[in-house]
Amino acid sequence: MAGVEELIRVEDNNTISFGNHMMETKRKIQDFEVEGDMYKVKTFKKMTKLERNGRLLYESEPGTSVYNLALTDTGVVFNVEGIEDAQITVELEAGKEYKILISDVLLGKVKSNLAGKMTFNVDFESGIQKVEVKRA
Repeated sequence: MAGVEELIRVEDNNTISFGNHMMETKRKIQDFEVEGDMYKVKTFKKMTKLERNGRLLYESEPGTSVYNLALTDTGVVFNVEGIEDAQITVELEAGKEYKILISDVLLGKVKSNLAGKMTFNVDFESGIQKVEVKRA
């Protein structure tokens, strides 16, 4: 895959795909509405960031392309692609412990900080990775 050409879109299964890690220059889209929530995406090869209703939901350095992101009652799940290993930050519920799984391999448990943020690394050596962050 080569990124999300339109920068953000809603898939047939009501998940969100966004970001384009192949872009040389930064582009953004604001006020993209999905089920009453407003999304903003900024993306290019060095960074991808998604905000929902003015709050961070996802950020990666360097840039990534994210497919089928779904928020659940207990966390978030998505597929992610990049050219080189990425540091990813997601923001969920503050002060909760979450399990992080990458391609069904448990990385461990992480407690979100007071803002609800947690950071982890993803390796793209074997291609697109499935990421699950769910309350422990």
